[in-house]
Amino acid sequence: MTPVIAGFDHHRVPVADGVFLHTAVGGSGTPVVLLHGFPQTHLMWRHVAADLAADHTVICPDLRGYGASDKPAATDGTVYAKRTMAADIVALARELGHERFGLAGHDRGALVAFRAALDHPDTVTHLACLDVLPTLDMWDVMHGVTAAVGFHLFFMAQQPDLPERMIGAAPDTFFGHFLDIWTTDRGAIAPEVRAAYLTACRDAVPSIVADYRASAGVDIEHDRADRAAGRTLRMPVGVLQQDWGAALGFDAAALWRAWAPDLRHTTVTCGHFMAEEAPDDIAKALRELLAR
Repeated sequence: MTPVIAGFDHHRVPVADGVFLHTAVGGSGTPVVLLHGFPQTHLMWRHVAADLAADHTVICPDLRGYGASDKPAATDGTVYAKRTMAADIVALARELGHERFGLAGHDRGALVAFRAALDHPDTVTHLACLDVLPTLDMWDVMHGVTAAVGFHLFFMAQQPDLPERMIGAAPDTFFGHFLDIWTTDRGAIAPEVRAAYLTACRDAVPSIVADYRASAGVDIEHDRADRAAGRTLRMPVGVLQQDWGAALGFDAAALWRAWAPDLRHTTVTCGHFMAEEAPDDIAKALRELLAR
C-alpha cells in the first residue's frame, strides 16, 4: 500500500490550463503550504504536516511534474520555470479558499517558494526555505572540484534528450543515489517510503529533468532581473540549511540576507532530508516563523 499522511484528505486541484496538482490537505486554522524537494513527493512532509495540522490548515501538493501531479510536456523553458510552478501554488491555495498563506519549501520546493514570495509578496505571509540557496547564488558558488557534490545540477542542465535517456536507463540507481548519500539517518526514510519516491521519480524523468534544466536558464534570468531591480523578500523569512558554505567557501547567511532583510538563518546538523530526519525541530522552527 502506498504511504499517506495520516488523517489528510487527497484532492486533484486545477491550477492552470490542463494542469492539476495532487494535494494532501489536513488540519484547520491559518493556512500553510509545504512544498517537497527532489527526489521526493509531498510525502516527505508526513511528520511535520501531521504536527502542524493541530493548529493550521496544512496543504501539501506534489509539484507540477512530480508525484501524482500532472506532467505537461516541456514545450519551452517556461513550462517548468519556477515562476510558472510558483503560480501553480498561488492558484492551488486560491482554489482551496486561501488568498494568503505561509509557505515552506525544501530543496526544489524551496526554489518554487522563493519565487512565489518574490512574485506574490501580498499573498505569501511567511517564507521558509530548507537547504538551498537561491538559484542565482547557487550557480555562483559552484566552482572547482568541490562543485562535484552538485554534479546532477550540471548533468540535468544538458540539452534534451541526453540526461533523459541516461537517467531513464537506470532511474532507481540515479534517484536512489541521492536518497542514500544525502541522509545521515537511513532509518528516517522507511523502505516503503523510499519505494514510493523511486516509483514516482521513475514515472517523471522528463519533467524532473525539465525542472532542473529551467534552473540553468530561465530561472537565472528571473533572479537576475529581480536583483537588478533591487527586489527583496518583504515577509519574515526563515532558512534552515546544512553548512555547505564550509565545504564550498561561501557565507550562506550573507547570501540569503541580500534577498531577505527580515531573516533568521539556522545551520542544522542533520542531513539534507531534515523534515524526515528531524521533524520535531522543523515543525518547531516553522511554528516560530509563522508566529513572527
